[in-house]
Amino acid sequence: MMVMSGNRERVVFVVGRPGDESLITGGTIARLRSDGALVSVLFGAVGDQPDSSTRTALAELDVTEWAVVPAASGGSIDDDDRELDAFLATLLRRIEPTAVVIGTDDDRLRSALTHAAMDAGTPVFVSRRVSSSASQRLTAIDVTAQVDQKLRAIAAYPGRWSVVDHTAHEPDGAVLAITGSEAYAQTSVGNRAGRADAEPDVTPVGRAAAAVLALIVGAVFGMLGTVAHQTTVSVFGWAFPIGLILAILATGALLVGLRLVLHDRLAVLGAALGMLGTIFLLSLKSVGGSVLIPAGTLGLVWTVVPALVAALVLAWPQLPPRR
Repeated sequence: MMVMSGNRERVVFVVGRPGDESLITGGTIARLRSDGALVSVLFGAVGDQPDSSTRTALAELDVTEWAVVPAASGGSIDDDDRELDAFLATLLRRIEPTAVVIGTDDDRLRSALTHAAMDAGTPVFVSRRVSSSASQRLTAIDVTAQVDQKLRAIAAYPGRWSVVDHTAHEPDGAVLAITGSEAYAQTSVGNRAGRADAEPDVTPVGRAAAAVLALIVGAVFGMLGTVAHQTTVSVFGWAFPIGLILAILATGALLVGLRLVLHDRLAVLGAALGMLGTIFLLSLKSVGGSVLIPAGTLGLVWTVVPALVAALVLAWPQLPPRR
């Protein structure tokens, strides 16, 4: 996170009250959105609640997804903590963020969110404006190009600030400078990789077993496709190769599905070897002289296209992560 690597970032910003998202992290939010990243803003339950000013500010930052932490139910402190933990865990599972940014000094919310992010394997960053540790290494984000957006978002809260040039003036006379840099301290990297496109944490034995199973499944698909690929239906006097089309779609779906679900090329390779090996064996003449893949256009397509699909799926650098 915080490297501005484009639209594969999914970042949750957590602030205490409406307006803080603009003042504390507005430049970073705007920059992430300009790069196509998915951004969600979570507001604390104590104090002001989001209103029309909030919607205006979020629109300036190009943010459409936001939520509010549920207010305490009025039960015991332990019950309230469990409800907050459950809410945050559900939120992180739904969004699957690549990072969480904290812009609130609410210790209870910060602690609960940090633990939830660690359980999800998600790195946590705290804004320098709310961080109390001077010893932490800071990551500075250049938001010079987003300063005007940030100023317009801040100005959407006239009850909190009045914007003059590159400063925000509070009603009590305090003046806050709006610069082209926002800094964050990383407090946690989680206990797992945390990214949706990371390789699953499986043992070598598990990978090998998955590859063997994929080999068998690939062989079955290759056999069924070989049997069906010569099937045609007559459409206005033209033999439509329905069997070939379905066979190619089925084998392609198998390979792509394995890559999407397992994120492991070894399993895809196993399925491809089983499939292509079966197609090759069935293309040979039997003892009686018969063949299941006769010479011709259909047979040629069936022997070539699955190999090309397998090569493409195996060579693809990274399939898009599930959102």
